[in-house]
Amino acid sequence: MEHGSFTDNSAATFSLTDEDHTIANAVRFTLNQDPRVTFCGYSIPHPSEARVNIRVQTTGDPAREVLKDACQNLMLMCRHVRCTFDKAVEDFKASNAVKALKIDSQDSSGDDSEESE
Repeated sequence: MEHGSFTDNSAATFSLTDEDHTIANAVRFTLNQDPRVTFCGYSIPHPSEARVNIRVQTTGDPAREVLKDACQNLMLMCRHVRCTFDKAVEDFKASNAVKALKIDSQDSSGDDSEESE
């Protein structure tokens, strides 16, 4: 839900339901990276209420568009982090699989030599 002025669309407050500090702080961070933003902040009206208010003030661009751009940038950042993490996990598993094979082959050859003695 957007709370703003009909005459000045460069400042608005957006209420996000069923959200908390996690998304609000990430959106705030992303908004602060945008040079069109002069102010942004968020508040949680009450701890028992799952709602976040995000305030956006811009240099003149519509606050709604700036928030939408920030959310899209945040999704791209999350996608990049996810891809980087998945690749690191695959690399780790691949390197450990090779190490495990070497250890298993050494253990089995060591066990055979002990049994034959």
